[in-house]
Amino acid sequence: MERLLDSLFPRLEAIPDAWRLDAPLEQRDYLVGGELRRWDGPLNTVYSPVWLKEGSQERQVVLGSAPLLDADTALTALDAAVDAYDKGRGKWPNMRVAERIQHVEAFLARMREQRQAVVKLLMWEIGKNLKDSEKEFDRTCDYIVDTINALKDLDRRSSRFELEQGTLGQIRRAPLGVALCMGPYNYPLNETFTTLIPALIMGNTVVFKPAKFGVLLIRPLLEAFRDSFPPGVINVIYGRGRETVSALMASGKIDVFAFIGTHKAASDLKKLHPRPHRLRAALGLDAKNPGIVLPQVDLDNAVEEAVTGALSFNGQRCTALKILFVHEDVAEAFLDKFKRKLADLKAGMPWEPGVALTPLPEPGKVAYLNELVADATAHGAQVLNEHGGRSRGSFFYPALLYPVSAGMRVYHEEQFGPVVPVVPYRDLQTVIDYVLDSDYGQQLSLFGNDPATIGSLVDTFANQVGRININAQCQRGPDTYPFNGRKNSAEGTLSVHDALRVFSIRTLVATRFQDANKALISEIIRNRQSSFLTTDYIF
Repeated sequence: MERLLDSLFPRLEAIPDAWRLDAPLEQRDYLVGGELRRWDGPLNTVYSPVWLKEGSQERQVVLGSAPLLDADTALTALDAAVDAYDKGRGKWPNMRVAERIQHVEAFLARMREQRQAVVKLLMWEIGKNLKDSEKEFDRTCDYIVDTINALKDLDRRSSRFELEQGTLGQIRRAPLGVALCMGPYNYPLNETFTTLIPALIMGNTVVFKPAKFGVLLIRPLLEAFRDSFPPGVINVIYGRGRETVSALMASGKIDVFAFIGTHKAASDLKKLHPRPHRLRAALGLDAKNPGIVLPQVDLDNAVEEAVTGALSFNGQRCTALKILFVHEDVAEAFLDKFKRKLADLKAGMPWEPGVALTPLPEPGKVAYLNELVADATAHGAQVLNEHGGRSRGSFFYPALLYPVSAGMRVYHEEQFGPVVPVVPYRDLQTVIDYVLDSDYGQQLSLFGNDPATIGSLVDTFANQVGRININAQCQRGPDTYPFNGRKNSAEGTLSVHDALRVFSIRTLVATRFQDANKALISEIIRNRQSSFLTTDYIF
């Protein structure tokens, strides 16, 4: 382990040319009203989780800096979005669906040109390995394509008229207004765009604030945003949320709040809105997803899924398995297999082939994880894997904790990092009580092969979490499936087609089924005198 830690962080000359950094990027641009504006005020220094060797020392890499906009500047971006929406009368919300799709397709084409730049910054800014960084970029592009196709399908089904009880009507979806979109640092591109793109394509105007880490990787996309959408439709701001976002919410001009983060932060921001009944929210929040290993189980599969579920991207996923309940009859065998699987995970820098364990981007995270491990061991748990919990700079080697019990912090707190708490159980009711009493209800995983037990647990947990995974880790995908949660874990449902509905409202145009009215509607449609009232069929 000492050799690993000593050789973990590279010298500059050892980094492949394709992924080596140039000079630090001083970003002063932000996007408002279709213009890239320059910020001449204070900047926030952006650090990388990667450290470099210099002589006998190691120093954290400074990637660059980003604007620390003030509240007044953030409000200018909001005003640009409000003006572009123009109380629903703006060009964008009244544009035909096919035309909005063309704008999004133009953006996607420009975005794909920046793949190398964005992938590189994903590795340097948040420590995501090359394979997963490429996957995040490509998955985001695929999501945009799927969203376009889902909207075409929705619009085709909305293009017909319905006749009910003598009333002729057409039901279509209309935008809600101005959306504020904020994403998380662990998926600063993909998770952000799963709200940003649906909000835009449904005709809303948007103020977008990038994640607190992963902020520079949006810079290569600013020109694409500017050139692909009408002025004011998409506005990109930076800065501290407590100053900028608080001012946006307090203005009362935000109609849709799309946020992925903690439930406390979401609640605090929603409280600032003076008309909360007018605020639509799409929130992805905390989770403490349990994996439950039953006595009748395929242990090899359970371990494979649990290791990936708990430690993929160092456990920094809302869908990660945050706590494992393992029946006493199989605990020893499960833990032995888990330790061997964990030991095979390669640690290193994000661009190195086959690397699974990388440095952590969040300042103070290593110290926090050390606190959780110290608390657990002080209350009777052991670190089972060799070198578990060792750290250097921003790197923390995973710690497998056993036996974990209710008196330990890690039993309750969402660690959001490479600490794996394992709880032994004899009575399944203790596990059921944990799920029932939890403040969170995103997902859980069941590992077992007894149909009666699995069937009973599905019924028990169906009203507790948003997704039950059988013999598989917790996860978001496929993106066509609903992604939601109960309790403090989410508000609203996101999937490709659900998101289109979250960012819009059904609007009905109706008339009495009479000859004069039929003639009137027919003439409006024939002469294309309405963008909303139409029977256009998008292929």
